[in-house]
Amino acid sequence: MKSQKGALLALASIPLIMTLGNSMLLPVLPQISKELGIGAFQVSMIITVYGLIAIVMIPIAGYLSDRFGRKKVIIPSLALAAVGGAVCVAAAWFMDGIAAYGVILGGRLLQGIGAAGAFPIVIPFVGDLFKDEKEVSKGLGIVETCNTFGKVLSPILGAYLGLLLWYAPFIAIPVLCLLALLLVALLVKEPEKKEGGEPQKLKQFLKGIKEILHERGRWLYSIFAIGGICMFVVFGVLFYLSETLESKYGLHGASKGYVLAIPLAMLCLASYIGGKIIGQKKNRMKWLAFAGMALLTGAMVLTIFSKQIVYMVSFLSLGGIGIGLALPCMDALITESLEKESRGTITSLYSSMRFIGVALGPPAVSLLMRTGHWVLFGTMAALGVIGALLILFAVTPSKSGEESGKRAKPEKREKLISIKPGTRQRAR
Repeated sequence: MKSQKGALLALASIPLIMTLGNSMLLPVLPQISKELGIGAFQVSMIITVYGLIAIVMIPIAGYLSDRFGRKKVIIPSLALAAVGGAVCVAAAWFMDGIAAYGVILGGRLLQGIGAAGAFPIVIPFVGDLFKDEKEVSKGLGIVETCNTFGKVLSPILGAYLGLLLWYAPFIAIPVLCLLALLLVALLVKEPEKKEGGEPQKLKQFLKGIKEILHERGRWLYSIFAIGGICMFVVFGVLFYLSETLESKYGLHGASKGYVLAIPLAMLCLASYIGGKIIGQKKNRMKWLAFAGMALLTGAMVLTIFSKQIVYMVSFLSLGGIGIGLALPCMDALITESLEKESRGTITSLYSSMRFIGVALGPPAVSLLMRTGHWVLFGTMAALGVIGALLILFAVTPSKSGEESGKRAKPEKREKLISIKPGTRQRAR
């Protein structure tokens, strides 16, 4: 049990550190813009390029982790993310202007490839570590909490580092990645594979994944979309607040970082509580996630009617609570309903959608800000409505014995939820 806790600690450090490596840049984006002489849309691409390449690479990393092992993918990926951070530092140190900007984008590209093989693999890895689904739910809640805690810490840490040097957050990235790499190498042991379970060939594997998506596509695609919506809102709102606090209210440095951290702290707390209370009950996961998306929608509607910073931060904090309740439920639903052999690939598709939200949030908001406050937060509210409707009508928990907190009998379980690629047969 101690080894499992140590492994969970090491794995939970990955989303914390990878989030810091990305979100630390948000409070210093205006500063980077001034130093490099680039506009708001161009500087938002420093966040976007990281997410875009990760979207492409995550499914590949998921397949490799299913075939060769989670740890064998995570460790090289963390090393590559560290290299990407080092490239950004070198560009900022030795170059300037548009030339530095171009090389920084290249470094962020490398960092995004590394991130694709690190954080998304954590979700299925937690599912591999624990046999009891209640422990899996708790573990995923901790992982999501660390992810959101990274978002809470990142604006404060990024703002403080920005006071030292505008590119100081880039310097922190290699250090943090190497720290996570060390923890995984020392504390995480890959669960033993079942005897006779040879890695599947790509063609057979893809056939099995296609079968899963064909049979369970309705609720899987819905969970993918909800994850993307949540991350779009989180990173879009962070970008909006960072720009508004600096341009309209004159908040810089640590002061701005503390304000940015408020809604994220609420998100973090809600993620921890959500992971603790959902247990094995999939029906509870569905309704808690629905409540979270409904709360997000209400918060965005309220934000439409107020531009005062106190009210706006308060309403955005309510939205953060909603997202914090929804995400652990989506993580648990998608992980606990999949067999180990296909878990990495399917959850990687889910992670890709989350990264799409990360990538699109800042540039989309930079464009929506030109159209006005009402349009911006009206769009966010509409996305919340879409997420709530998807949960209500498309996300259908398994009707097996798991729903009541009990495992179905092996024979029945095979018919109901077995989705091992290339082996599933339709129940007659």
